[in-house]
Parts: sequence; structure tokens; C-alpha cells
Amino acid sequence: MTQITFLDAAVAFEPWMEPTSAELDAIELEMPAILAAVDLLDAQITAMDRPPNELDTRRIRRARSRALIARRALSNRSATESTSGGAA
Repeated sequence: MTQITFLDAAVAFEPWMEPTSAELDAIELEMPAILAAVDLLDAQITAMDRPPNELDTRRIRRARSRALIARRALSNRSATESTSGGAA
């Protein structure tokens, strides 16, 4: 078990601990993939309570497809941003 000191608790809310603009932009860029992954987990968790029926199977398949599409779009976007710098 991790023990938290008073200093750790006091420093945890310091202004310099806030995310930077670049970090917030990165989170915003990844948000569609994050939300799609959450939807997939939600569909899988719902199907765990009972034997999956046809509706559950379709819901999981669609959620998995949306998650893959969102990850692909994020991957393609970051690949084009890293290669669009041009040659020196």
C-alpha cells in the first residue's frame, strides 16, 4: 500500500501540475478513439451478464468496428503529421 505524505498531498494540486496545452490538445485528438473504446467495453460488459444473443453480438461487432476505425484514423493522422514536416 502506498503511503501519501502531507507534501505529496499539498503538491498534487499545484498549478504547475496541470496538463499543458499540448497535452490537452493530444487528449482532444485521441478522444474519438477513447470514446469508441469505452463503447466497446460497455458492449462487452453488457454481454457478460447473460449468454450473448444476436443483438449483443451485433452491438459488440459494431462497437469493435467503430473502435478500429477511430484508431486507424488517429494512426493515419499522426503518421501524416509526422511525415509532413518535409526534408531538410
